Amino acid sequence: MLFHVLSAEAGETGGTRIFYCQVRATRPTHVFYPSDLGRRRMDPTPYDFGVLTPTLPIDATLLNPGLRLAVGISGGADSVALLRALHARSNELGLVLHAAHLHHGLRGAEADGDLEFVRALAAELQVPFHEERVDVAAEASKAGETIEEAARRLRYVWFCRLLCEVPLDAIATAHTRDDQAETVCGKFLRGAWTEGLGGIHPMVTFPEGRIVRPLLAATRAEVEAYLNAMGQAWREDSSNRHLTYTRNRIRHELLPLLEEWNPRIKEHLAQMSALARDEEAWWAEELARVAPPILLSGRPVRGGGRAAGDGLALDVTRLAALHPASQRRLLRHAVQQLGSELDFAATEAIRALALEGRAGQKRELAQGLRAERTPRELRLTIEAVSAEGVAAIPEYTLEVPGEILAPAFGIRLRIEATIAAGPSEGQPCSGGTAKLRNWRPGDRVRLRYSGGPRKVKEVLERLRVTGSKRMVWPVLETGGRIVWMRGVELEPEPGVQVVATDLGTGGTIAAATVFRHDTFE
Repeated sequence: MLFHVLSAEAGETGGTRIFYCQVRATRPTHVFYPSDLGRRRMDPTPYDFGVLTPTLPIDATLLNPGLRLAVGISGGADSVALLRALHARSNELGLVLHAAHLHHGLRGAEADGDLEFVRALAAELQVPFHEERVDVAAEASKAGETIEEAARRLRYVWFCRLLCEVPLDAIATAHTRDDQAETVCGKFLRGAWTEGLGGIHPMVTFPEGRIVRPLLAATRAEVEAYLNAMGQAWREDSSNRHLTYTRNRIRHELLPLLEEWNPRIKEHLAQMSALARDEEAWWAEELARVAPPILLSGRPVRGGGRAAGDGLALDVTRLAALHPASQRRLLRHAVQQLGSELDFAATEAIRALALEGRAGQKRELAQGLRAERTPRELRLTIEAVSAEGVAAIPEYTLEVPGEILAPAFGIRLRIEATIAAGPSEGQPCSGGTAKLRNWRPGDRVRLRYSGGPRKVKEVLERLRVTGSKRMVWPVLETGGRIVWMRGVELEPEPGVQVVATDLGTGGTIAAATVFRHDTFE
């Protein structure tokens, strides 16, 4: 047969050079896509190129043979496409595929229809299906969050449970390049530093397992073209059109306006996120190198050495020798070690104090942060009590098991001994003491269904605890670990159960499930 090249053009997708050719043969004309375009041939006939169906750009580097992977599927185009694409390549990639759907308790019959749709799709693909129902509205009200925040938090709490209970190695979410652009744009509008502009990370690792985003290189248009080519339906979430949600306003109003100025704005925002993530990784290594000789703990003493003390200090002579970019990073790093954060104005204020200030000068900043200049150092401390003054909060010590009345916190707290697991399994855990005290900067807790310790300050921010309430917030410490925190569900401590009641109402103090999701979206 004779083939005639009618046209050819080059393009670029995800950094890969791709060529599109249109070919005419003696048979009817077809569009031919070379193999590097990521297209596959379907049902070829003896004398023509066959029917060609586009495939999606999947980041297979996030997937390994034998991976037990659940796709988080809402029923929308993105997650349906990811499930279909991974299912089509499951043998090639060696995946043990599952599907997982969370019913958020919103949108009534529409959400019920989503559940039935994804359940039927999983059955059609013969993929194990996991489902759960939550009440997002109630959780949002209890935790003082927006509907978006509560839905995202509960979704990832459930994902972490699935990783442990099924068990699974990873869960895949169907974030696309469009989602990345929206996230970076939103972070920029909120004044994020570079770490925020990193947007949605391709992979986040927790003790329970991994969250992966293998579809980040695909656009929403490519997703819909893929589904339409195979005749696969999907569900539309009506809430995605509500402009009361910030993300929807960015998606439907701001980005279309920006695209009038630059049609490639989404691509450029996604590229910015990749650059920001790489630069943050480099800065983490750089701080580990430059911080030790500059960042000092305690206070200097005559004759050399340092005595124990609150806060941290920076050697101003060595700090001044650094580039301004390194100075800002080091100052922010130091303040983060104290459990606080700096915005740009505060960073510049204490940088000026360090470089140009005189001994004895001080700056009082937000969140109780105090900076003081000495002849050789910049000292940073966190004052947990406001300048107006609050009476010193007492600490209460009690036996385990035991009970104590703590009027300073307005609570009655009881520690009960339960059956411990491990070498002494079957025996009640008792003995030792516990301390009920106010939280301190630098305190960390392990949240239930979350990976790794979290700063108490961050948890209070998630709970929207501010002002005088934040200054007095009780935690219970035993064995050097915080095992209870007011209003928060922590990882259970083996052999110990804590029950707290409010002295005002007499009711048990409820615990909310809090989950950090900075890199999740």
